[in-house]
Amino acid sequence: MIVLLPPSETKRTGGDGPPVRLDVLSSPELNPLRQSLIDELVNLAADPPACRKALGISASQDAEIQRNAGLRLAPTMPAIERYTGVLYDALDVGSLRGSAATRARTRLAVGSALFGLLRADDPVPAYRLSASSKLPAQPGLAKRWRPLLEPVLADLAADQLIVDLRSGSYAGLGRIPGAVRVQVLAEHADGHRTVVSHFNKAHKGHLARTLASSRSEPSDAAAVAGVARRAGMHVERDGNELTVVVPA
Repeated sequence: MIVLLPPSETKRTGGDGPPVRLDVLSSPELNPLRQSLIDELVNLAADPPACRKALGISASQDAEIQRNAGLRLAPTMPAIERYTGVLYDALDVGSLRGSAATRARTRLAVGSALFGLLRADDPVPAYRLSASSKLPAQPGLAKRWRPLLEPVLADLAADQLIVDLRSGSYAGLGRIPGAVRVQVLAEHADGHRTVVSHFNKAHKGHLARTLASSRSEPSDAAAVAGVARRAGMHVERDGNELTVVVPA
């Protein structure tokens, strides 16, 4: 089983690994576009106004531009440690120990606008690029990634179950046949349900932690739901679509 996470806008700085080497990353088929995007981001950083427009950031976030300017020489750290924020706080992979930690690092992967697909221990620098970014004189990232990323994801899905926790824009970079998809709904006192917004990522982070560290090896959506229920979650299933129901 692979638990595929969305990335986060926020990332830890620094790292103790050497500058990024594409040849040591998983899924080498993605390296041509990875290299092109790195080159484009480094070059774009020389034009801050254009960079702000492309990345959707303000002048107060110019430190992100400087990150991109130094992409080729910046230190790296494992991808699962690079990303921060609500989902990754709830996942809390650093607190796992022993066999649970080993299972998690084998199962966890991250969808990335810059790298396409990363496994947990792939060493990457801090960067700024989101799925909705539009680099100058280039098609949208979904159009650029799909021809390369979808065959890689299809091969992965042919060998093992993928639980896809990516948000819509990142799922759009590469669709996955047969993946288990998850939504989170809040149930109100009168029984009606609404989409969870603020805490959606936290609940997905808890689910990711449960699945990634479990001794079970689910092979279908029903088994994934079973693992989550044994951990105390209220989960409903409709085919390959799972709904985590939480109190409003």
